Amino acid sequence: MFKKKLLVGLLATSALLSACGEEQAAPPAMTPSVTAVTLKAEPVTLTRELPGRTNPFKVAEVRPQVNGIVEEQLFQEGGLVEAGQSLYQLDDATYEADYESARANLLSAKAEQNVARLDAKRIAKLAGTGAVSKQENDNARAKLQQAEASVAAAEASVQQARILLQYARISSPISGRIGKSAVTQGALVTANQTAALATVQQLDPIYVDINQSTTELLSLRRALATGKVEEADDLPVKIVLEDGTVYPHPGKLQFAEASVDPSTGSVLMRVVVPNPDHMLLPGMYVRAEIGRGVRENAILVPQQGIARDPKGNTSAMVVNSEGKAEQRAVEVSQTIGNRWLVEGGLMAGDRVIVSGLQKIRPGVPVQVSEPENQAPAVKEASAGSDSTDTVAAPTASES
Repeated sequence: MFKKKLLVGLLATSALLSACGEEQAAPPAMTPSVTAVTLKAEPVTLTRELPGRTNPFKVAEVRPQVNGIVEEQLFQEGGLVEAGQSLYQLDDATYEADYESARANLLSAKAEQNVARLDAKRIAKLAGTGAVSKQENDNARAKLQQAEASVAAAEASVQQARILLQYARISSPISGRIGKSAVTQGALVTANQTAALATVQQLDPIYVDINQSTTELLSLRRALATGKVEEADDLPVKIVLEDGTVYPHPGKLQFAEASVDPSTGSVLMRVVVPNPDHMLLPGMYVRAEIGRGVRENAILVPQQGIARDPKGNTSAMVVNSEGKAEQRAVEVSQTIGNRWLVEGGLMAGDRVIVSGLQKIRPGVPVQVSEPENQAPAVKEASAGSDSTDTVAAPTASES
């Protein structure tokens, strides 16, 4: 009986020790799951977003060309005017009288010319028969020429008087939007005065003047010279308004200045932008995204796959051929939407880990899955510190 109880106790103790051993045993290691993006080479249009100011396409300051009193203002301030449209009417009574006097003088000169022509014709016939001397014939012909010259001078006086009379009605030299009037009815204006009566600005199209630093210009030229970037001509220029919205009408780069502004160290570039709705007004601050070249076989990596250490060095975690995580030093230059443009360290076919970074370390095996909704390729790049889409790279602790 005692032996039987001892055997039962030993069995119970053995079972209890076995259970405790199972609880203390370490579970098998789990392979961390990560999401990786496979890099592909693709052409990318490199762009530069630069600040700029709008300027009118044409500007005309309206000034009088004759003296006079403003009799009537013929336009509405702030409205649209057409080229040749009358803007002011000056008191033209004096100029009209001068015009009529010049016309009368012309009629008198033409009458004298007609008399001289008849005399010259009659004397020429008599000279042919010897009835008058050759001297008298020459004098008659000279008087006719003097009469013809008097008619020409009278015609010029009429033309001058007509011009002065027309100047009494001041017209717009260009089509555009006119500002406020600097004078009112009854004001005395003088010919070629310094102060303008009003200003007309043509706003469709409109200019956007931007400045690019010589450092960026030299960098671009070096890239073009080495063949790293191919030049792209006639690319549309995207205009971003001050509130961040994109202007619906793209512009076109018209020219770049041939000299550098010594005060700013930059080169002026001018963009022509359609402005049918007059949404852009002179003096507005805008940003222009200009295409400067095409990078063939560019490598783009999602921003969440790039980490930056306290010293500013960038790196990425990639999945190597053995299925293990590997840390690799990477050189990036600029953001393109939500991705970085890679300059070195990565190539097409590399699998960059973009999710699950906090669960791994270099050298551990990983279970890789592709992202469900991979973002489509971005075809345009915006460079520089002025770019609004530049986003800081995440740290290594972020997924």
